[in-house]
Amino acid sequence: MAKSGTAAALVATLLVSVLSPALSAAVLPPALSVPLNATAGASLSDYFTAASCPNLEQAIFLAMFQVLRSDVSIAAGLLRIYFHDCFPQGCDASVLLEGRRSEQRFGANRTLHPKALELIEQLRETVHFACGPTVSCTDILALATKAAVKWLGGPNYDVALGMFDSVAPASEEEVGGLPGPTSEVPELLSRFASRRFGDPTELVALSGAHTIGIAHCDSFRDRAQRREDVFATLLLVECARNPRVLQPLDVLTFNLFDNKYFVDLINRQGVFTSDMALVKDGRTAPIVQQFAQDQNAFFAAFARTMTKLSHFRPNGNRGEIRRHCFRTNGRRMEGADQGLADY
Repeated sequence: MAKSGTAAALVATLLVSVLSPALSAAVLPPALSVPLNATAGASLSDYFTAASCPNLEQAIFLAMFQVLRSDVSIAAGLLRIYFHDCFPQGCDASVLLEGRRSEQRFGANRTLHPKALELIEQLRETVHFACGPTVSCTDILALATKAAVKWLGGPNYDVALGMFDSVAPASEEEVGGLPGPTSEVPELLSRFASRRFGDPTELVALSGAHTIGIAHCDSFRDRAQRREDVFATLLLVECARNPRVLQPLDVLTFNLFDNKYFVDLINRQGVFTSDMALVKDGRTAPIVQQFAQDQNAFFAAFARTMTKLSHFRPNGNRGEIRRHCFRTNGRRMEGADQGLADY
């Protein structure tokens, strides 16, 4: 992927300036790869992150300010990428892998934000220049997403660090388990429960990520065509006028991370069928009402759930620290360039 010129240079300069003390501290070999049989409880955080890259979180936080000042849409893009990475087989940066079996070829992943994907590799390149290959793409994605939420006004929350990168993508079936914009609450609850998120509050809290971002007409056409309320009719008219229109998911403050998405739902102005389903089902409607009235309650639930999500690795914390976020360490460069990977 090509870099985005000035923005990439700003990010690199800022990262190196903050991380520069780590240059002399890094003591690990330049081609670190962690064995596949690393134990489920293994972690890099105590040594690799804290000792070898002590200013990592601060550096990424400051770099994200420059990124979002240039393109605020990357915040929603990162949140979507992070969720789409974690949900199928755990938080392992598998969604970043390119190749014939790339997760980006399946379903909703075809519309992941290209600049946000590119950003993770830009951050990885600069972090590894400053600290050596001691930080995984998984950790960088988690920290960049966390910083983006915070810069747009959202809550601070802890994330698991020291997570290894996977050496293979999730299967098409696993990616197909992602909840979709046409899902109703029973299906949503079932899919979340299958990933150990059985509390309806967790479903509603993570749905609150729709307080930022936009959607294409195809993703909410089913709701628009039903014309079940005035807003749905307006969506239908707008998409008929311009099928390429981009619809904010939060009609009140789509570039701020706040609780207005839930106010939208109360006002019957949710964009997706899955959004409006939350306010119609007795298991989730009271939670929507609470979050619409109390932003602090939403922020607390969102923070707890994002922290829990960051620890989700059902098969254990296994893999490697990739030297390029879009391919595994064992993948041939020529195969990567031509899309000829075996996976």
